[in-house]
Amino acid sequence: MRLSPSAHRDTFCRDNLPPAHLWPDLRPLDHPERLNCAEVLLDRTARRLGPDRPCLLGGGQRWTYGDVRERVNRLAHVLTDHFGLVPGNRVLLRGPNTPWLAVCWLAVVKAGGVVVATMPLLRTGELQTVCDTAKPFLALCDDRFTEALEPLRDNLTVVGQDELDRLCAAAPTDYTAVDTAADDVVLLGFTSGTTGRPKATMHFHRDVLAIADTFSAHIVRPRPDDLFTGTPPLAFTFGLGGLLVFPLRAGAAPLLLERQTPVELAETAHANGVTVLFTAPTVYRAILAAGKADLLRGVRRCVSAGEALPAQVSEDFHAATGTRIIDGIGATEMLHVFISAADDEVRPGATGRVVPGYEAAVLDEHGHPAPDGVAGRLAVRGPTGCRYLADERQAAYVHNGWNITGDTYVRDADGYFWYQARNDDMIISAGYNIAGPEVEAALSRHPRVVDCGVVAAPDAERGWIVKAYVIADGVTAADLQDFVKATIAPYKYPRAVEFVTALPRTDTGKLQRFRLREWAAAGTPVDVLSPATDRSTAGRRPVPGSPGRR
Repeated sequence: MRLSPSAHRDTFCRDNLPPAHLWPDLRPLDHPERLNCAEVLLDRTARRLGPDRPCLLGGGQRWTYGDVRERVNRLAHVLTDHFGLVPGNRVLLRGPNTPWLAVCWLAVVKAGGVVVATMPLLRTGELQTVCDTAKPFLALCDDRFTEALEPLRDNLTVVGQDELDRLCAAAPTDYTAVDTAADDVVLLGFTSGTTGRPKATMHFHRDVLAIADTFSAHIVRPRPDDLFTGTPPLAFTFGLGGLLVFPLRAGAAPLLLERQTPVELAETAHANGVTVLFTAPTVYRAILAAGKADLLRGVRRCVSAGEALPAQVSEDFHAATGTRIIDGIGATEMLHVFISAADDEVRPGATGRVVPGYEAAVLDEHGHPAPDGVAGRLAVRGPTGCRYLADERQAAYVHNGWNITGDTYVRDADGYFWYQARNDDMIISAGYNIAGPEVEAALSRHPRVVDCGVVAAPDAERGWIVKAYVIADGVTAADLQDFVKATIAPYKYPRAVEFVTALPRTDTGKLQRFRLREWAAAGTPVDVLSPATDRSTAGRRPVPGSPGRR
């Protein structure tokens, strides 16, 4: 794989790309060899459509493309002139979805930096892992969320919004974008690794434009007069595409919202004339249940991803609004959605067909294409693909040029892909990816927990929830839930906790999570046997305990 000459003076990212023979088969679109995606999304759009059109809205702000360009240029000067950023340096971003955070993203990219966006809910330990992997030298943080970064200040300069605003006030308003290569790394997106150790995916400037020129251009089909909004954080690539890249590529505007309930989201969309909505199936289901779907009748494109969209939700939403939800599957490794369908092409229950620019297949256990109607591993390739930063797990994700997503699918004779299940330890709940082993590790740190296992359990409201099977004495489910919330990001906590006397393990002591999944599906353990316990305990019912649902 021949890469263009890099603009990065800090060569960390190029140095830590996986070996070329472990890359997927990439099929780049027709983008120039040199490009800076922030300059394309912001400056070129402003020149093409005019600087006075709305660009970033939210939090009482209504900034035009001209306003945003000026703010981005000022901040880019501050990053380079005051903090000494050089192309290739990593910059951590921390904060909720706001116009300010979007400006930070664009400024880092325009200055040739590499964005490491993080969820504002992450705790210090999780942020330490991100920093150990990505090695950012600077963090731009909403002033309300600096506390978790305080213990990391020995190796990280943390700058709050107020200080940045003060520095920007005296900075010049013009800035020439760094002449980055199309295949220079522009962002490190962290996955929720199934081992509990997150992986950093490496994406190029051309990749950011590729997701806009495939899924957005062919399926979402945005217009310059659209107003986007939604719930996914900009730290998630689903949110980055849907709430920043796609609208700016089209000359439209996003309304960036901090945390909102489903009903509040529907009311906000209605009140502001939103026309494109990005959120998870759980939110659409909740809006329907609250009887508020009629508020979304003016939304012409409703997009769903993060977890499978149930057929009934798709049908009920169409009946209530006349609009078909656009379902889709994407992956952090692929940057965004690669299978989807819209309008009359939607078949409720199916994810959709391959997005133009991509190719997908269902593979059998030998890596060969499975016949239509037969379940197998989903494989995909196209203009984007998996490149983990210095991680041996690259070889597990890429096989024979295909990206293996970890999902089991069936393809029908018409080319529609139907989701069956995850085939790893990832739990997808309300659009969040949660690694079961990470929750197990957090629970195991509690002094009263002897052993535990965590899997996905079906749930009527959220699709799936995190369920923990725990061996412990003298502690309640609520105690364990609060402990996990204080240890890792609160959205990862087990919403159901069941106390048991033993966990199913192999003779070598390995936890049999497939047995736990059977228990979760059945609603109760059916056979408990562990070599670590006396065999007379086999089959005993769980020790009574609070189910822990909240």
